[in-house]
Amino acid sequence: MTNNEIAELLRAVAASYEINDQQKNKFRIIAYERAADAVEHASSELKDLWDERKLDEVPGIGQSIAEHLDELFRSGKSKHFEEVMKGLPSQMFALMTVSGIGAKTAFKLVKTFKSDISQKDPIGDLEKIAREGKIAKLEGFGEDSEKAILNSIKEIKGREVRLLLPYASKIAYGILEWMRQSKEVKRADVLGSLRRKASTVGDIDISVSSEKPGSAIVHFTQYPHATRILEKGERTAAIIVPGNKQVDLMVEKPESYGSLLQHFTGSKHHNISLREYALKKGLSVSDYGIYVLDKDRKRKELKKFDTEEKFYLFLGMDFIPPELREGTGEIDAAVLNKLPKLVELSDVNSDLQIHSNFDIETSHDLGQSGMREIVDKANKLNYEYIAFTEHNPSHSRHSKKQIIDILKRKKDVVEQLNGSYVKDVKGSVNKVFNCLEIDILPKGDLPIPDEAFNYLDFALISIHSSFRLSKAKMTERVLKAMSNPKVKIFAHPTARLLTKREAVELDWSKIFAYCKEKSIWLEINADPMRLDLPDFLVREAVEQGIQLTLGTDSHHVDNMDNMEFGVSVARRGWAEKADIINTRSLEEFEKMIQFKNK
Repeated sequence: MTNNEIAELLRAVAASYEINDQQKNKFRIIAYERAADAVEHASSELKDLWDERKLDEVPGIGQSIAEHLDELFRSGKSKHFEEVMKGLPSQMFALMTVSGIGAKTAFKLVKTFKSDISQKDPIGDLEKIAREGKIAKLEGFGEDSEKAILNSIKEIKGREVRLLLPYASKIAYGILEWMRQSKEVKRADVLGSLRRKASTVGDIDISVSSEKPGSAIVHFTQYPHATRILEKGERTAAIIVPGNKQVDLMVEKPESYGSLLQHFTGSKHHNISLREYALKKGLSVSDYGIYVLDKDRKRKELKKFDTEEKFYLFLGMDFIPPELREGTGEIDAAVLNKLPKLVELSDVNSDLQIHSNFDIETSHDLGQSGMREIVDKANKLNYEYIAFTEHNPSHSRHSKKQIIDILKRKKDVVEQLNGSYVKDVKGSVNKVFNCLEIDILPKGDLPIPDEAFNYLDFALISIHSSFRLSKAKMTERVLKAMSNPKVKIFAHPTARLLTKREAVELDWSKIFAYCKEKSIWLEINADPMRLDLPDFLVREAVEQGIQLTLGTDSHHVDNMDNMEFGVSVARRGWAEKADIINTRSLEEFEKMIQFKNK
């Protein structure tokens, strides 16, 4: 089973508990939903981790669930899972993959349209029912709900099966490590969209420099985790790895390796623009090198390049980092020596979105790691400061006084942490900021009382509901939320979930203008499922002089290692060190916060 299949199974178990008795099974539901999220975000196949007896190392999977998964991997089924789901229609679980349809809604739809929703194609059958206008007539639904269901089904059908960047990276880098163990391999690299650090990856391709291609091919096909060999040629090979993922290899002699690396890194648009530029200079580029053309444009000489730097230099331009090779002006910039000096992971001095396990009684998911544990991890990452940004207390389950009391208690805990642990531990972290990630309600209100903001250093705001408002209403909603003087960061601004949920519609010209006027920062969220703000909006923000932050949105200390993927988005958006708030020293950062809070 793939990670996605296991995550869906765990969510089905959680849904079964919800249908059977939501109140009684409250904590079981939370446990299974957290486990599903953990599996979905895991950078390794769960089956591989089980084979290596490392299942208990996956954050969010407790001992009980691990035991049930162990049985699943050993026998192909879990008696406990089957018992919990017994008596519930399988169509219900399929419908839950449609955005906006929860367990109870799915159960009601299947129960109501029992004879019309088949096991073979439940989502297709639901679409047909919705198009016939039958859902709108049900109590509690209406035309808007029916339309939302149809839109969600349309999204599912339009999705291309792609891998999240961290997951593809994990697979590829494991193979690269294996290839580098061969004495015949001079160099090994990833190719394509993976090397350009796109947020999702279609194919996993790698290249190798070797004087003996045959030996490199043999070593590749002996990869210990390969489940099948698809192809084994003179210069190319292909294998299947766990999760049914295909990995392709290309081998080139060292003297031409730079040309191959450039050509197969792409993108298509970059290579087309490069080819057109070369032709104007009487040259023709290829994966073997650069041909010098005669007056009739016939090839008369091949120049080979062992590095990409030499390849680009021969064309009369600066080296173009892989992240920028998208055919969006990088070639002109390289010719004019105007490429940005892109931000590096080593420039990052803090993480500005982390969720600890402080019991804030939130309506969203709680962090799984303690504050001290997070500080220790931040010290290892050489950060100077971090921010604890737990979700706001559930406004539907608390009075204003209770919310204030909770936030006051959290402030006391953070102050105590700063006053003792942070100072006592000999590490790089000098301060922890007490913050909150606050839901933007549908009309732009923030669900904590004004007095509660006094207990925060600053606030992040984000969209976690009502994703289908019109562009005008969504923009108005966000602008109203930004007006609170304690709000400093607009977190994961498009609210997208890669491969699962489309971005909300916003008038970015208005959002950017307001951010610039009021010194609001836009977050680049490094969670693999988000990578949000998207790169094209990062570039637009950079061009308009809007400041950006990086936050891992960590709910476990291990997630803090995802910062590299947030940096990759920043780089793809042409961001330099000065564009990223997290590169500031603690002293600089505190001055910026104080200026905002005046």
